[in-house]
Amino acid sequence: MRDRKRLEAMIADDEALVRRTGDIEAYFELAREGEDVLADLERDINALSIFSEELEARTMLNGEADPLNAIVTVHPGAGGTESQDWAEMLLRMYLRWAEQQGFKTEMNDYQDGEEAGIKSATFTIMGECAFGLLAGESGVHRLVRISPFDSAKRRHTSFASVYVSPEIDETIHVDLKVEDLRIDTYRSGGKGGQHVNTTDSAVRMTHLPTGIVVQCQNERSQHKNREKAMKMLRSRLYEYELEKKRAVSKKVEDSKLEINFGSQIRSYVLQPYRIAKDHRTKVEVGDVDKVLDGYLEPFLRGFLLAKRRGTAVSAAPDDELDT
Repeated sequence: MRDRKRLEAMIADDEALVRRTGDIEAYFELAREGEDVLADLERDINALSIFSEELEARTMLNGEADPLNAIVTVHPGAGGTESQDWAEMLLRMYLRWAEQQGFKTEMNDYQDGEEAGIKSATFTIMGECAFGLLAGESGVHRLVRISPFDSAKRRHTSFASVYVSPEIDETIHVDLKVEDLRIDTYRSGGKGGQHVNTTDSAVRMTHLPTGIVVQCQNERSQHKNREKAMKMLRSRLYEYELEKKRAVSKKVEDSKLEINFGSQIRSYVLQPYRIAKDHRTKVEVGDVDKVLDGYLEPFLRGFLLAKRRGTAVSAAPDDELDT
């Protein structure tokens, strides 16, 4: 059914492309006959340009895992409360993006910060090619702003890391041995019903050979948390094996960089000027508020194009650290 839906969407896109170009050709014919169609022609050409860019991006999502759902983890880096607040801003940005795309989201693990923001969050974005679109978001994200937590109103730089992995389904086999796992249960924290906070329903799984740790505590049932944690672990192991293959060809993922200066893939500057810039693709957007509200299309498309051309770099050059 998923393959059928994908093929039907491809046919619909092809028909839409033919229809839109046909409409534009008709406007040109009317213009030659002296009709005033300039406004309509400009509108349709702009709409076709946007549609063709979206179509081009989708044609680049041809990897084995690209059609799958995405599991996204956000962690604060250096900077204490500042970074925890920045991590929560990133979490909101991706949730808003998913909402705008018509994708569903499900929170798997959420840990509040001590004063503000979050200590970590893991959530699943469910939608066609969610992982393929977001795969380039893995890495360190940098924020420069006047701190709302600094009474002296000084400028602060904060870091947070984003890690994106595909939600593995039954079509992809991951060899997972029980003896390689350590499973811990603990009492769920945070806000929730009495049952959540008084039983050992939260589950933490550690894959001993790789050291990968996942945890889930948002369900009231330990069984459901265990099931979700296992799915997350399989996804992380799949991405881990892919990274090992990329390392052989010297294409290591940005998510393994230190969460600090010199390792960011993108900067969001609110002071002294306003710009969001991707250091790998050089894509820039001046409306940072719009980006933080979920407008990620220029960055996602830019990364896909750079990946196809082989021109994306892994982090910010040294001479851009203080810009």
